[in-house]
Amino acid sequence: MDRFDAMRVFARIVERRSFTRAADDLALPRATVTDAIKALESRLGVRLLQRTTRQVTPTLEGEVFYGRCLRLIADMEDAEGAFRNTRPRGPLRIEVHGTLARHLLFPRLPAFLDAYPDIELDVSEGDRYVDLVREGVDCAVRVGELRDSDLIARRLTLLAEATAASPGYCKRHGTPTDIDALQGDGHVMVGFKSTAIGALLPLEFQHEGRVRHVTLPTRVRVSGADSYVGAAFAGFGIIQAPRYRLDDYFAAGKLIPLLELFPPLPSPVNIVYARTRLPSPRLRAFIEWASNTF
Repeated sequence: MDRFDAMRVFARIVERRSFTRAADDLALPRATVTDAIKALESRLGVRLLQRTTRQVTPTLEGEVFYGRCLRLIADMEDAEGAFRNTRPRGPLRIEVHGTLARHLLFPRLPAFLDAYPDIELDVSEGDRYVDLVREGVDCAVRVGELRDSDLIARRLTLLAEATAASPGYCKRHGTPTDIDALQGDGHVMVGFKSTAIGALLPLEFQHEGRVRHVTLPTRVRVSGADSYVGAAFAGFGIIQAPRYRLDDYFAAGKLIPLLELFPPLPSPVNIVYARTRLPSPRLRAFIEWASNTF
């Protein structure tokens, strides 16, 4: 294994915190990965990784070497691509919020795959907050304000939000006509627990140039977007979600829009990647395509 391949192996181990996961990502035998690190440490004369029974972490020397490896690998990929005039190629791991993937991303992905036939996409979808570096994810498409300073973000779009409840809920509790009526008339909400902040999100309304947050009692709490809408169907309370998810249910009469004169703030959608990892040509291609598409 040459030095650049050994650097790629080392970088992936640092990111995945595991020899086995790194070997799986790179489609290499576990023994080959182990031998590559032993040879690298021997050549440099320093210990790069600390191994425990639970995970692998870089030493201080390993952290420094990891940063330099990223720059060298990115420079080599750029240089090879420029001289070969090759198209971006290889695997690209993306994490996308499940409903966003199904409603907005997947219908448009054929155009990206047609434009870049040598890129292989591995798309994970879920509601949890993914650690991009440790889980070996190249980028994520995230909804909401960003709180992680270790990520570089590029704004894709803003999603209009709406407030809703089921017809059954409105029959039992009434249809609120203003924000104050929510608390005065005994309304309840479906609690949505954000994995980003580990707490229930309040309802949000724009009123007279200000944003008001209202937290109502809740008997049902969820942490998944599909469960959140499902709880509204069952009449467990008021919800707020992107309009693209609710418009079909409004049209079918399964949900009723509420307080439309006081809409929530629109939610930003960003594509993010780790500040410590220079974007590969395939990642740059996806970022540019996503920016133009959204």
